[in-house]
Amino acid sequence: MPQSSLVTGGAGFIGSHLAAALLERGDRVRILDNLSTGYPANLAGFEQDVELEVGDIRDPAACAQCCRGVDVVYHVGALGSVPRSIEDPTTSHAVNVLGTLNLLVAARNAGVHRFVFSSSSSVYGDQPQPFKHEAMRTNPLSPYAATIVAGEEYCRAFFRSYGLETVSLRYFNVFGPRQDPSSQYAAVIPRFVAAYLEGRRPVIFGDGRQSRDFTYVANVVEANLLAAAAAGVGGEVFNVACGRQISVREIAERIGKALGRGASFEFCPPRPGDIRHSCADIRAAEERLGYRPRVGFGEGLALTIAAYLDSHRAGTLHVPAVTLAASPA
Repeated sequence: MPQSSLVTGGAGFIGSHLAAALLERGDRVRILDNLSTGYPANLAGFEQDVELEVGDIRDPAACAQCCRGVDVVYHVGALGSVPRSIEDPTTSHAVNVLGTLNLLVAARNAGVHRFVFSSSSSVYGDQPQPFKHEAMRTNPLSPYAATIVAGEEYCRAFFRSYGLETVSLRYFNVFGPRQDPSSQYAAVIPRFVAAYLEGRRPVIFGDGRQSRDFTYVANVVEANLLAAAAAGVGGEVFNVACGRQISVREIAERIGKALGRGASFEFCPPRPGDIRHSCADIRAAEERLGYRPRVGFGEGLALTIAAYLDSHRAGTLHVPAVTLAASPA
């Protein structure tokens, strides 16, 4: 049965993929995005089918207006990046904590059925266990991670206090087409691809042996759809990943090989707030949500590189020609 869905950050990387999937299944889709890190071009091909509201989740009135008549809120909009939060923790707090609170209040007041919150593996910090599971304590190492912990706790509190059915999904290093390589805080895969395509050597912070559970964006979209429909999961948290890890150096090598550039990169000192290893235990999502990672890392990387190659040939892929940090988060 078609639903009315609100996607915050819907003009961004993950949000635009989610909006497209919701439209494909027949939902009415509204997007709330301030276009600070999202782009209308991400909606190309279906922009006429969505209701795009240019506004900010820091504005309670915008949140209230966009939640009216909505069945499910997918809260994807956030100010990401560990380095950015270290430079400017106040803005990260305003967007990620106060913005989330504004949306929760608006969703409660509008009678929204389900609120799906985009969380992050950064909440685990650098704990030594090889697989991160939801019962572990949170241990944020950066202001960004602290804001995400706060968002999760607000979601739990609204479920317990008001009965608003919230579900938090802890994403592990999402990648795929439309991920912006031009940001100073770009994640490693788009930045590595763009650097190779522009004839530069990618920058690796640390020794490159730090590892992540890289997760193709289609898996994250599927997890959101499942979380919106699953019964008996109000107030809970689930990991969304593939359950395997790969080093940042191997990522650079594989991208270089795929692009015919070889393995050539630069090393710089590690940055504060970075996590050494991150890999997910996804059994809870498998058992409670019916989640399965449908696209493996190799297939996802090939699809991503192909999309960036198309953008490069069209002249729409650009990275400033300076040596900047590639964030693994």
